[in-house]
Amino acid sequence: MKRRSKETASLQSISDPRLEKPLLHLHAAIDADSFWQAVQDVIGVALQTRFIGLTLQHSPISPRIARSTAKLPGSFFPITPVEKYFDTHPRRHVVFISDFFSDERHFRRSSFYRGCVVPTNGRCAIGLFFWGARRLLAAIVVVRSAKGGALTAGELKLIRHLHAQFQTALSRLRSLERERVVRVALEQFMRRVPLPTILLRWNLRMVYRNQAASEFCAVWQRGSSGARVIKLKPPLPPEVLNQCRVLKKRWEQLSPLGIAPVHFKDETVWHPTRHDLRATISLKQIGSAAVARPQFLIEFENLRESGAKRYQTSGASLSHLARLTSREQNLARLVCDGHSNQEIADESGLSLETVKKHLHSIFAKLEVPSRSRLMTLMR
Repeated sequence: MKRRSKETASLQSISDPRLEKPLLHLHAAIDADSFWQAVQDVIGVALQTRFIGLTLQHSPISPRIARSTAKLPGSFFPITPVEKYFDTHPRRHVVFISDFFSDERHFRRSSFYRGCVVPTNGRCAIGLFFWGARRLLAAIVVVRSAKGGALTAGELKLIRHLHAQFQTALSRLRSLERERVVRVALEQFMRRVPLPTILLRWNLRMVYRNQAASEFCAVWQRGSSGARVIKLKPPLPPEVLNQCRVLKKRWEQLSPLGIAPVHFKDETVWHPTRHDLRATISLKQIGSAAVARPQFLIEFENLRESGAKRYQTSGASLSHLARLTSREQNLARLVCDGHSNQEIADESGLSLETVKKHLHSIFAKLEVPSRSRLMTLMR
């Protein structure tokens, strides 16, 4: 509640109604591109500017992301002067770029002035810096137009309020990115699991299943011949689902306070007629908290075919490609090579709209929601 009231007070301090919609878009940003677009919209309304630049990932591990409203002959981010300045003035949030230089003469002789301020016909520049626990996370550089004149006290106050808004949006963006990284890592791990695998939440709703598990569920319920005609993802076999309910009830009886039992055996479910098909159900404490309720990890196995390693990644990739037309296969390979929609259109001689329609068809046939999932699937 305290954090919400602080953000609300900060929003109320920005009285310009034109900023309302851009700020909503800012706090709805889900990636670097949407954040960059929102930054341009917010600053474009708040200030008369000639140039806006954004840098992200100031880390020696990850490559730095840079965006700008105009192409410049050099870098718009004065790395060395900034590093020297923050050695003596740590963790400043809003700084005039000229403060990074000892005097006006050094500023005008700097590569930043020649490569950014002069080409944009700017008068002054200001930097908004965003810090994590130990390092610089992002920076926004704004070059003020000569027509706009020097920044007034009211504009500086507005910039400081906007800095808080950008900081909140960046924190949310970092949280989303961490969740995305964990989810992708889990999906990649699950893809490489040799057994058909399904993960269920405590309420028995499905979290994830790999392609091999979908095929196995079809074989379990329809047989090998009937499974070939099933196009949609079949539901979880009722025998397996019922046993999950039994395990759930047993877990609740052993742990009335919600604390996980020390010893809890896995459960094996056999197919009612085919004794070569079985499912192993495990309760896994996925959450880090000791009182977190477990999730159901279900691993299927065909004892007759396990020696042949039927569900290998290479075979799965071939079966996925078989579902696509020859043109869709070529477009899928271009996506996996990292090409954008426009690059795919240029290389294949198709219009951008046609490429989007083909990709929509590919995602629907392979039942994947995104390009990253398609890349993982086709590996």
